[in-house]
Amino acid sequence: ARLFAKEGAVVVIADVLQKEGEAVAADICASQGRATFVKTDVTSETAWNQLIATTISTYGRLDILVNNAGISGSSVGDELALAGWEKLMAVNATSVFLGTTRAAAEMAKTGGGSIVNISSIMGFIGGADSHPGYSASKGAVRIFTKTAAVRFGPTGVRVNSVHPGYLPPMLNNTNAAGRASKTAVTPLRRLGEVMDVAYGVLYLASDEASFVTGTELVIDGGYIAQ
Repeated sequence: ARLFAKEGAVVVIADVLQKEGEAVAADICASQGRATFVKTDVTSETAWNQLIATTISTYGRLDILVNNAGISGSSVGDELALAGWEKLMAVNATSVFLGTTRAAAEMAKTGGGSIVNISSIMGFIGGADSHPGYSASKGAVRIFTKTAAVRFGPTGVRVNSVHPGYLPPMLNNTNAAGRASKTAVTPLRRLGEVMDVAYGVLYLASDEASFVTGTELVIDGGYIAQ
């Protein structure tokens, strides 16, 4: 959000974490950027409709959507429990379906736009230490993105996915030894940084990527090249 605002975008931050979201919006505004926060449950169709309606009524149009909401497998406990699977799919995959389809309809009215869906390297590969529901949700985002790109392409809406590797924010529940092991199996021999991913998302959202749609940008330090 900060990077997009720095580049001149008007940013609408949507999250269930109201205190944190409002703080980021305030920080952007204090830095001479333009941002607002809208508390949103991304698993709710009603919430999505309200979010997009608020964006249109406030700013007049919608050009870019970044579907970045997500939870890790460690947040749902038992890997074989149906409840955990359903929660992962709802937050990580259903939210992307809702956001993409609703945003694309609005973007088409003004000649197009760019949608960037955050998946994961686990959308490509299986992992012994990855929650089955997490991997399934990220794989769903990957193939849904391709389908959406084909469907909405004629309206001028581009849809791409980004697949980060191991990043510190997603390893909050991992001890030092675990982080060291993730670093050791990454060819660049470091964990990713948030900005590594943010710049990739910025490219896909920009006019410089005007002929890029339905593709996957892997930002993983070479992990899945092995």
